[in-house]
Amino acid sequence: MAETPVDALLKGSTGRNTRGLLRIIILFTIAAAAVSSRLFSVIRFESIIHEFDPWFNFRATKYLVQNGFYSFWDWFDDRTWHPLGRVTGGTLYPGLMVTSGVIYHILRFLTIPVDIRNICVLLAPAFSGLTAFAMYLLTCEMSISPSAGLLAAAFMGITPGYISRSVAGSYDNEAIAIFLLVFTFFLWIKAVKNGSIMWGAMTALFYGYMVSAWGGYVFITNLIPLHVFVLLCMGRYSSRLYISYTTWYALGTLASMQIPFVGFLPIRNSDHMAALGVFGLIQLVAFADFVRGFIPGKQFQRLLTAMVITIFGIAFVGLVVLTMSGVIAPWSGRFYSLWDTGYAKIHIPIIASVSEHQPTAWPAFFFDLNMLIWLFPAGVYMCFRDLKDEHVFVIIYAVLASYFAGVMVRLMLTLTPIVCVAAALALSTIIDTYVFASSGPTPQAKLNEESSTDGLRSTRNPIVGVSSYISKAVVTTSTVIYLLLFVAHCTWVTSNAYSSPSVVLASRMPDGSQYIIDDYREAYYWLRQNTPDNAKIMSWWDYGYQIGGMADRPTLVDNNTWNNTHIATVGKAMSSREEVSYPILRQHDVDYVLVVFGGLLGYSGDDINKFLWMVRIAEGIWPDEVKERDYFTARGEYRVDDEATPAMRNSLMYKMSYHNFNSLFQQGQAVDRVRGSRLPAEGPQLSTLEEAYTSENWIIRIYKVKDLDNFGRDHNNAAAFERGHKRKRATKRRGPRVLRTE
Repeated sequence: MAETPVDALLKGSTGRNTRGLLRIIILFTIAAAAVSSRLFSVIRFESIIHEFDPWFNFRATKYLVQNGFYSFWDWFDDRTWHPLGRVTGGTLYPGLMVTSGVIYHILRFLTIPVDIRNICVLLAPAFSGLTAFAMYLLTCEMSISPSAGLLAAAFMGITPGYISRSVAGSYDNEAIAIFLLVFTFFLWIKAVKNGSIMWGAMTALFYGYMVSAWGGYVFITNLIPLHVFVLLCMGRYSSRLYISYTTWYALGTLASMQIPFVGFLPIRNSDHMAALGVFGLIQLVAFADFVRGFIPGKQFQRLLTAMVITIFGIAFVGLVVLTMSGVIAPWSGRFYSLWDTGYAKIHIPIIASVSEHQPTAWPAFFFDLNMLIWLFPAGVYMCFRDLKDEHVFVIIYAVLASYFAGVMVRLMLTLTPIVCVAAALALSTIIDTYVFASSGPTPQAKLNEESSTDGLRSTRNPIVGVSSYISKAVVTTSTVIYLLLFVAHCTWVTSNAYSSPSVVLASRMPDGSQYIIDDYREAYYWLRQNTPDNAKIMSWWDYGYQIGGMADRPTLVDNNTWNNTHIATVGKAMSSREEVSYPILRQHDVDYVLVVFGGLLGYSGDDINKFLWMVRIAEGIWPDEVKERDYFTARGEYRVDDEATPAMRNSLMYKMSYHNFNSLFQQGQAVDRVRGSRLPAEGPQLSTLEEAYTSENWIIRIYKVKDLDNFGRDHNNAAAFERGHKRKRATKRRGPRVLRTE
């Protein structure tokens, strides 16, 4: 019996439903793999907040949950940046905290008892599943291949370049920002394709959410206008482009201005002027396109030329005048540091001192992206071959992100999404061309056939004959091997390199067993239990958030780094002699000083290794009092042994780090394992501070500031001495006391 059209229709519908269901199952599996791969830190250690910035975010989230949104919005934190304080509600991106707070209240409303800490710890893994889904949607807009989107989602789910900032416990802004970045770009491509106000408004909505979550929103703010500008230069203006960009810019700018920390920056900061300039440009192009049909060709050309020259001149002069007058703020230091790798070290050393702001080494690309790094150029080339509007976006994104990722390690995070897209496009083409060659024309061939209008463009037929089976077997085997190696690499990197919390260190004993080094939490717990609630703690700014979050004690500086002079003051106190440092400590009401020292265990991330940055930052404010060259020997060496310079050996940091260190070794045998140096036989002595606590492995050392009088004596002991001396003088003046007898 012949198959009827109805049967064929039902059969095709059933096939589509089956493929759709299978695709959903695969996406959920990818999301589950993305979440699971980020739980190594919880399994191997415990549910704990990692790194430095996440501790402030966690502390702010707890304040939001306990005190409500409006109290959080107006929060002035007097326990940080003593004695200045910080207007916290107006100096942060609240999206991360609000997201966690909303999830917390929803779960409590559903009578699910959950601690806010666990929500914060698991937020990044949960959003990684959403990021994989957003990557699938974005890639499907670039290709009709059914495998491209799924491959991109799988790559994004387990690639170390994204996992590095989204493991369980990494409660930082990027935990939700990368999802918002990818999803905003997907919505933008949909808006450009459809020319819909709805899609443009959705793009603006998620762009506003992105602004509330991460300072990296500036990347979107400049990438979308650049995409529009390139399309205009290519002569691809259309009403779809006008509607989508105008809607996004108008609504997105209004949404971003609702964040207090951003405020009027979108219209008063040079970092945002590209978006405003392109907005004005597209209005001119739209006006020119409108009047084109009403004016003869030659007159239109004259009018257009005169209009462009006049408006460009007025805009340029206005921009210069407004910038010179201060109405429009100049480019930020972070922007200059992206274009000039040496700018930050010279002008803003506090930015250059951060390890994640250093230029990226070549091995880091292979470490974080593995095989995707050589599929990436192939995918970009394929975009050049088709060169639709969305492919132009991929090319621009790829070029900019590649440059920025090379300038700064941290920006590997923004490169990873486009690498996953391009790599998925390349690999899906390989699979469609070779692996499924015997099943008919490839999706790309079908697309080329449909798009060919002149009949001269030929489509590549699938490989046929005996050679097709050989090539299919070779390519299939190679692809499977590469993917298995990629999964193995990603799993190893995730479990070993990116799943260790910085507050809990792990090492191996000679017998291979794991040894947990918990000095950070041990020391912070000591501070919490053994110091007054208002005891002021001075440390280098790296540890400010952790001290505030775990020890709950006021600090002088922290990782917000908003006041360079205050940080330089701490650097000056650390790098100066005790006679100079002590007045600074007393002036700022410092009760305890905390330093990190790794010389005993070989922990290289200690304060002696960071010491030169303290000197450089202090020298930027007091160039006549603090000089970096004073801490180098005549041969230009940075040493801590007998050849160390007097400025080095007399600095407060050196004395606090090596105080009583010789007592752990035989006479003259003390060795700093980080610097590989044998220390002087006679260790440094402190006169203005006294050792209050040293952790088990000597990683954290805490000193109490003595209460000295004007003669350099301990105030308590001096007062007792003075009372005894007064009694002695009074007795001498009155003479010996004689008992009367009757």
